[in-house]
Parts: sequence; structure tokens; C-alpha cells
Amino acid sequence: MRYVAAYLLASLGGNESPSEADIKAILSSVGVGVDDEKLAFVMAQLSGKDINEVLAAGSEKLASVPSGGGVAASGGASAAAGGAADAPAEEAKKEESEEEESDDDM
Repeated sequence: MRYVAAYLLASLGGNESPSEADIKAILSSVGVGVDDEKLAFVMAQLSGKDINEVLAAGSEKLASVPSGGGVAASGGASAAAGGAADAPAEEAKKEESEEEESDDDM
């Protein structure tokens, strides 16, 4: 992922065809090590391709990926949030009753 991110940074910076040296320079500037084999693989996959076309193709592939389980996760989060919402309401009631008691003392 770091190699792709560095490639994208170089592309966004105006370098339409970043080289391995460009990627290494970007990664080393932030203290990230480089695995030459992985970098060579990424460069081979991106060689001669327009980065915008690569991103568009990737977006199409991600759109077809099922995201099952999202409904169950959101349902659980709602139930947890509902329970958490009750607690502040109870605290607010306690605070109001405490304020009323302090007013009585005056």
C-alpha cells in the first residue's frame, strides 16, 4: 500500500510517470523502508498506465464487492447507542432535581 500511495503522491505532484527512484525518495523522506521486490512488482503493474484509468477500474471492481454484514453491525450499534442515550437523560433528571433542591435552601 505504501508504494501505491507514494506513486499517487508523485502523480498528484505532476509526475505522470514516476520512477522507482521517485518512489524511493518519497518513502525515504518520511522514514519508510523500501522492499525492492515489492516496489518492482507495483511498478510493473502500473507501468505504462494512466493513473486515472487505474483508479476508475479499481472503483468499478470495488462497486461489485458485496459488503454483507453491514446491516448486522449497524443494528448492534443502534442498540448500543440507544442504551447509551438513556444514561445521559437520567443524569440530566438527577441534575435538575439537585438544582431544585439547592434552590429550596435559599
